[in-house]
Amino acid sequence: MTIRRILVLLLMIIFIPVSGRGQVLNDEQSWVDSVFQSLSVDEKIAQLMIVRANEPGKDYFPSIEKYIKKNNIGGVCFFRNHPHHQAIITNHWQSMAKTPLLISIDAEWGLGMRLDSTTIFPFQMTLGAIQDNGLVYQMGAVIAQECKRIGVHMNFAPVIDINSNPANPVIGMRSFGQDRENVMLKGMAYMQGLQEYGIIATAKHFPGHGDTDTDSHKTLPLISHSAARLDSVELYPFRQLINNGLGGIMIAHLYIPAYEKQAGLASTLSPNIVTGLLRDELGFKGLIVTDALDMKGVTKYHKPGDIEVQALLAGNDILLLPADIPKAIKGIKEAVDKGELAIEVLDERCRKVLAYKYRAGLSKEVEIEPRELFHDLNSSHASALNRILYESSVTLLRNENDILPLRELDTLQIAYVSSGGSPDDDNFGNTLELYGRIDRFNLPENTRKKELEELCENLESYNLVIVGVRNTNIFSFKNYGISDDTWSFIRDLSSQKKVILDLFASPYALSALGTEQLPEAIIISYQDNPLTEEIGAELIFGGIAAKGKLPVCIAGLYEAGDGMITEAIRFRFVDPAMLGISDSYIAKADSIAQSGIGLKAYPGCQVLAAKDGKIFYHKTFGYHSYDEKQEVRQGDLYDLASLTKIAATTLSIMDMVTEGQVDIDRRLSYYLPYLRGTDKEHIIIRELLAHQARFRAWIPYFRYTIDEKEIDPLIYSDQVSEEYPVRVAEGMYIHKDYYYQVLDSIRFSSLRENNQYRYSDLGFYLLKEAMESINNVPYEDFVEEQYYRPLGLTTMGYLPLQEFDKEYITPTEDDKAFRMQLLQGDVHDQGAAMLGGVSGHAGLFSNAFDMAVIMQLFLDGGVYGGERYVEAEVLDEFIQTQFPLNGNRRGIGFDKPMLEYDEDGSTCKSVSSSSFGHSGFTGTYAWADPENRLVYIFLSNRVHPDMNNPKIMEYDIRTNLHQVFYDALKNATPQ
Repeated sequence: MTIRRILVLLLMIIFIPVSGRGQVLNDEQSWVDSVFQSLSVDEKIAQLMIVRANEPGKDYFPSIEKYIKKNNIGGVCFFRNHPHHQAIITNHWQSMAKTPLLISIDAEWGLGMRLDSTTIFPFQMTLGAIQDNGLVYQMGAVIAQECKRIGVHMNFAPVIDINSNPANPVIGMRSFGQDRENVMLKGMAYMQGLQEYGIIATAKHFPGHGDTDTDSHKTLPLISHSAARLDSVELYPFRQLINNGLGGIMIAHLYIPAYEKQAGLASTLSPNIVTGLLRDELGFKGLIVTDALDMKGVTKYHKPGDIEVQALLAGNDILLLPADIPKAIKGIKEAVDKGELAIEVLDERCRKVLAYKYRAGLSKEVEIEPRELFHDLNSSHASALNRILYESSVTLLRNENDILPLRELDTLQIAYVSSGGSPDDDNFGNTLELYGRIDRFNLPENTRKKELEELCENLESYNLVIVGVRNTNIFSFKNYGISDDTWSFIRDLSSQKKVILDLFASPYALSALGTEQLPEAIIISYQDNPLTEEIGAELIFGGIAAKGKLPVCIAGLYEAGDGMITEAIRFRFVDPAMLGISDSYIAKADSIAQSGIGLKAYPGCQVLAAKDGKIFYHKTFGYHSYDEKQEVRQGDLYDLASLTKIAATTLSIMDMVTEGQVDIDRRLSYYLPYLRGTDKEHIIIRELLAHQARFRAWIPYFRYTIDEKEIDPLIYSDQVSEEYPVRVAEGMYIHKDYYYQVLDSIRFSSLRENNQYRYSDLGFYLLKEAMESINNVPYEDFVEEQYYRPLGLTTMGYLPLQEFDKEYITPTEDDKAFRMQLLQGDVHDQGAAMLGGVSGHAGLFSNAFDMAVIMQLFLDGGVYGGERYVEAEVLDEFIQTQFPLNGNRRGIGFDKPMLEYDEDGSTCKSVSSSSFGHSGFTGTYAWADPENRLVYIFLSNRVHPDMNNPKIMEYDIRTNLHQVFYDALKNATPQ
């Protein structure tokens, strides 16, 4: 503790009234009195000053220490820097201050407005679109907690200017909008969130900066409205917040003839406005703060030293950012000495500032703990709230023929055009690609005529174009960063085909579109950042519902309050904290997934977990291979192996049961007549799907075609031809007739003696044949057209090399026994490979997201994206254990938990008995739990480079990770 602090405490002790002196002064008054009496006149003056701590992005002014030591200034205002630096310098400055410093910051959208590596909440106009004001309160509360954590006591927010002028160069997106009630309610919520958590809220810019077209940083704007209009509109939110306990108000630099007749006198320096209007008429008793006194709105007409005197005479309590501190103190001291400024006024203002310091906790010496500062200023709760705020704001202004959310995706040929942003950093496009099949194009700035013509030609074959207007800014005088050519392109395109426009910019920017040729759908996302881009894509495909309302008018197009409502029909992305999941469980899940790489159980993986259709965990780890050249991406494909059984075969059978095409209680030979007369004639499909049809586990077909690792040249060729049309692997093609030999080997294989459960692939080969016979369509085309394309699955399918470059497909085995090569894009399973990569038991490739869609479809009773694919009753039958009395845990096609839990079993302990899924030989796993509404996907290439690698099973990585998600949800804190 410093000597000065000790002296202050001694003074406090001396001046505490003893018992019997009458009414005992409260603690606040005692502290204020003791500190006040320790101050000289110069120090009382300095206590009213908040000094600029630094220029944005630059180091702190060395002169601050002098102002603290010599002048005992009242506080500092921080600008852009790093939070750790600010914490250290705050501790340093507070330690040397005779009177504790009031630390302030201009953090309208949170600390991220000024400090890097901290949460950046939405602009206030974005918040103005939200219909739940409780969310704005929560934001205010989080910002308050973050301010307190870093030693800030006063936030110059909220902005409660009513922005009625679209050309406003200084307010614009900083305002909640143009409706006085909406502005008031949002401002009230923000204020209460700040103040209920101990931060002084400072509403601005009194008496209203919303209807200006000049910037007070550069000149003195004119507000020409009548007093009646100002009272009805601009003053309305200030009056309501004052009546509800507002702590502070910042006065704007404006010239308002309705209140002040002296030409060129800024409202900051006007006694009529500060004292007459704010103090006397509105009855404001809180801290009155000038806007920055180094702005040209005041310095253009007055000099430092004179400005500060006039500001105090006008009625302000705090002088914010004086341009010259010594001159300001000297000028005010001279005014006191001359009697121009009564010493009683100075004392009253000083006592008020000290009282607010006490309420801010400055009577106690508190040092900022720098450890864990980054974590505390980037909490999962803040991140989750930020997502909810953006989700709740996004506004759908036009939705012709209810085009959104997109449905019947198989009827759409979708192009996506990114306007203004870099195609290399496009979260909008990346998220669109998760939900549906799109082709991407770019409309760069300053597009040449020839380039534009080529783009238009390329778009001709598409029946829907999504345009994302990105890389924008908030400045009306810069046209929000959107060129006239961009608007012209959108108009022309909208006249030719269906267009969905998502504007990642101020809604005012939309006025440049005109009214003639409007897109089929218009979305306002308000801001351009990775989160808004992800959310915009979610809205288009129905991951979230549209519910925002326009906070301002767009001339000739839309009114404030406009906005359409849609429904959510697909996966939604959420932060784990939105479900109450602790960071510790996410860290544990990360650790388990990462440990598998360290143990060399697999080189990389994708993991996804979703609760109630909300994806709260979607991560990638590691690399495609151990050479660590290609990191795993969310869009990369994995060989699903036996997940094919549920994502293709079982799904198809259920659908065909629904359509009456298949009866699972019939003999398979009914659909495959060539089985008649064999011991397979009486096999029932239900028993086959439950793995108790007496089939052998497998048949090593490939071994009959090689001799000491030399392939039979009569069976294989290194060139594709009419005789050898079927690809087995790179440079390896099998004879066209060998397909029948594989099937015959199953047809004539011997069955086991008993019908006890034994897992077998063989029946699934035959089911694929039966379905092709019934549908008369190649199976890979059937599942693509019937399920994957309508579902919008962008990666799931057979034969991935027909659509994807190898770099997007993770390799499996470096096969030394059969194909003599590294497998990448060709199915790992030998039998499926010999059939050309398409079978009922293996052959599918996918990423985790697409596999999760299939599992969510199962979890939701056969519905996804607003479309039904399987009847609920049929699906419910398939996911039930079929033959428990036979010791068989299996459903129809699906794996199920052990009838009695075994820690070495195929599932984690917490899965419910109603849960179902499957695992795959390549290191894949998919599980859905109806009771807990949980979907879990784990994709890896554990067979790379050696299929005999057992570590993923030995360490139970997949099931241990699954258990973490159950534990996380079980211990979730309700939000």
